[in-house]
Amino acid sequence: MNQILVVDDDQELRTTLVEVLEQEGLQAVAARSADDALERLQLETFDLILLDLVMPGTDGMTAIPLIRRQAPRTRIIIMTAYASVQNAVQSLQQGADDYIVKPFKIDGLMLTVRLNLQKARFCEETEAVDLDKIFNGLANSLRRQTLQLLSRQGQMRFMDLVRALEIEDHTKVNFHLKTLREAGFIDQTSDKLYQLTTNGQRAATCLSYICKSLEASAQARPSIVP
Repeated sequence: MNQILVVDDDQELRTTLVEVLEQEGLQAVAARSADDALERLQLETFDLILLDLVMPGTDGMTAIPLIRRQAPRTRIIIMTAYASVQNAVQSLQQGADDYIVKPFKIDGLMLTVRLNLQKARFCEETEAVDLDKIFNGLANSLRRQTLQLLSRQGQMRFMDLVRALEIEDHTKVNFHLKTLREAGFIDQTSDKLYQLTTNGQRAATCLSYICKSLEASAQARPSIVP
C-alpha cells in the first residue's frame, strides 16, 4: 500500500485530506509543519508527500530541497493557494515533482496523486531493468499485446496466444515470442506454457504506466493563474 505524508498547518484540511486518501485505498498520515515532516522522514519512508507551500516556520519552498536530501525518491506535490508561473517554476526547480492549486476538487487531487504514484513506480521498475530491452520489447504492437495478455492471464499456451492476438501467421507470432524470450521478458514452463519473467512483469508495468499517462494527459488539469 502506498504511504503518503500530508504536510499542512491547517488542521481541518490535514484531517480531510487523510480521510479522502484513505477512502481511496491509500495509506496516509499527517504532519503539522515542514519541521515535523522532516523529523518523520528520519523514521519513515513515504512514496509521496503533499506539501503546503505557505506555512509558519519553515515554508514549503524552503522544505523542498531538505526533503529531497532525506528522501530523494519520494514524489513531492506542492499545494498552493497562490498559484503563479513563478511559484510553480521555482518549486519545480527546488525539486518538487508537481503542484495542485487550492481549492481543489477531490477528482483533481486524486488524478494528480495517482499519476505521481504511477511515475514513482515506473522509476523503480526502470531502475531494475535494461531500458534498451524495454524499448525493444515495446517497440512492436504485437509484442506489447503479448505482454499485456500474459500480464492479465498469467500463463498461456501458444495456440491460445495466437487466437487471442488474432494472427493467422504462426511464424510471425513465433518470431515475436522469440524476441521477447531473448529480451528476458518471457519464458516457458515445463508444460510449454508461456509466462512473464520478473523483468517481463516490470516491462508490463512500464507499458501500463505509459498507457495510463497518455490517457491522463488528455484530461484537463487546473491552469496556473498568472
